[in-house]
Order: sequence, then C-alpha cells, then structure tokens
Amino acid sequence: MTAMMTDAELAVRLAEVAGRILITVREAGVLSPKALGKAGDATANQFLVHALIEQRPDDGLLSEESKDTEERLGKSRVWIVDPVDGTREYGEARTDWAVHIGLAIDGVASIGAVGLPGLGVVLRTDQPGVVPPTPEKLRMVVSRTRPAREATEVAAKLGAELVPMGSAGAKAMAIVLGDADIYLHSGGQYEWDSCAPVAVALAHGLHCSRIDGSPLIYNRKDVYLPDLLICRKEHAARILAEVAALDS
Repeated sequence: MTAMMTDAELAVRLAEVAGRILITVREAGVLSPKALGKAGDATANQFLVHALIEQRPDDGLLSEESKDTEERLGKSRVWIVDPVDGTREYGEARTDWAVHIGLAIDGVASIGAVGLPGLGVVLRTDQPGVVPPTPEKLRMVVSRTRPAREATEVAAKLGAELVPMGSAGAKAMAIVLGDADIYLHSGGQYEWDSCAPVAVALAHGLHCSRIDGSPLIYNRKDVYLPDLLICRKEHAARILAEVAALDS
C-alpha cells in the first residue's frame, strides 16, 4: 500500500481487505455466530484503524469499534468507519452485511466505499455506475426483524413492495444497484451506519437526507443520527411529504 492512493482508492482498498479478513475469520469455523461477530468486528477494526493512522495521519477517525475522542472534532477531514455493518447477518453467513469506509469533509459525507463481501462487490464514490430505471411498482427496503412504522406506512401510501434486508449498508446499496428504490429508516442509527453509504449514494446521483428533508451532517460530538432517506431524486418530494403527513 502506498501513500499515492487517492482517498477513494484507499477507501476501496480498505473495504476489500477488511472484507477478505472477515470472510477468513468466519471460514475458520472455530467460533459460534455470537463470538464470530465480536471477533470479526475487533479483527477488521484493528486493521482499519492501523491502516488509516498510517496512511492519513493528519485526519480524524471515528469507528464504531474504537473509543471515541473529541480530537476528531477539530478536524476538517474525518474517516468514519464501521468494520462490520450487520454483525448478525455476518455471523449467519448471509450476504446482506457490509464494510463501511467513509470520509466526511467539513461535515459532509464526501468520499467512500461500501464493501459487500458476501457478494464480492465494492461500491465506490469515484466510479459511479448508472442506477437502473425505476420499475412500475416501487420497492422499499426495510429491517428483516423490526420494520419501522414510518417505513411501512409510507410504503402503503406509495403502493410500494416491502423488501426485508439486513444491514444499513446493504439496504442503501440495494438502491444504488437497482434492487430496490427507497430506503427510509427511522429506527435509530449512528454516523458510522450511514456515512459511507450516503457518500456512495450521492456519487450515484441519489437523494440523501434526514426524513424531515434536512441535510445529514457528520463529525458531530453526538454521533447519533437516527433517521435517513435514500431514494431517486424524482421520488424524494413525495416521500418526504408522506412522512410529514404521518405526524400532522
């Protein structure tokens, strides 16, 4: 690995390698699913933290699996990572889990990569593809275990099909890949859950915002960022209006 890589190239390299590490840990076959999640998180996180400190020593860093400090708050550039987004799905050897490597610049999710190791895919900000066209019946990704009220009610208003799926990253990338059309989340998240997916989605020309239409802002002292909307731009106004109507 060299320091000549761009930020996006570095994000992709880290997502790829962390994904391979996680698959290797799982394929060892010596851990129960619960222990596997902890071991995978810790092992991938160690690699990512050491690599980012080595490659971008002047940048800030926020990882779900590392103790947070206020040092990052004084930085313009902050890497926001989630070594395993969807620990349960990873432990169960499903494909709907992800590795998030995001870079927020002045609070904006700007550069990043989302790895889907179970599918052998990495989506990136520097090589955006064309999002497939919208089908006649819209599809909304929701939690496999606890679909949020807002999502199910808005889906009903839109006549959209519900598509249960695991991790936040997998859901967001389903929109990018054209496997779904709307990701509306209101059940609580943190900055590492959405920074990299939002950066990639924005690079692909999608709408990304809070569910009240306000911008997603990163590298805050309080890293709780509870809700999110990712969809095609032409659907955003109606979805936001339907969300607003739920509580009016």
